[in-house]
Amino acid sequence: METFGHVRMVIGFILSLSIAHLLKGTAKFIQHPNREKPYWIHLAWVFYIFILLVHFWWWEMPLHALKRWTFPEYIFVISFITTFFLLCALLYPDDLKDYKGYQDYFYSRRKWFFGVLAFSFVADVVDTLLKGQEYFLHFGWEYPVRNIVHLLLCLLAIRTSNRTFHGALVLIFIVYEISYIFRLFLIAL
Repeated sequence: METFGHVRMVIGFILSLSIAHLLKGTAKFIQHPNREKPYWIHLAWVFYIFILLVHFWWWEMPLHALKRWTFPEYIFVISFITTFFLLCALLYPDDLKDYKGYQDYFYSRRKWFFGVLAFSFVADVVDTLLKGQEYFLHFGWEYPVRNIVHLLLCLLAIRTSNRTFHGALVLIFIVYEISYIFRLFLIAL
């Protein structure tokens, strides 16, 4: 089996588990509408992470161009996708018995969530550089600025529990990510 085929399979497994975790967690609101009250900011982050997972799958396609894979590169890519599974697990814990609901849970775990999300933006830069400097540079100035701004906003989100800030932040992240995907992949068609 070619090396990228093997890497792609492992990425696919972890990505599938991540998406399944989000879908399963969200379906609970339909299955048991009176158990846990949904919190719109939490659900908006679920939607954002879903968008990131879909984007990640497409973003990793250029890895097929790597002619020679090393074990550290393999471990890095697997660790990178694992951060997304961790984000999904942080959004939907096994139970909420220790919390008053998703709002209480989200703010009590925001440091973990935004810490892992911040790490993912740093790892994204390494991942993009792994595909080659020419590949990295073809995104222009927006890509590094995007990741730096997202990283800084995540660090700020760790420090504040202001509901208005978190509501605005998730909406900005969603609108920007959809715009970014559209401009990267759809306008070029």
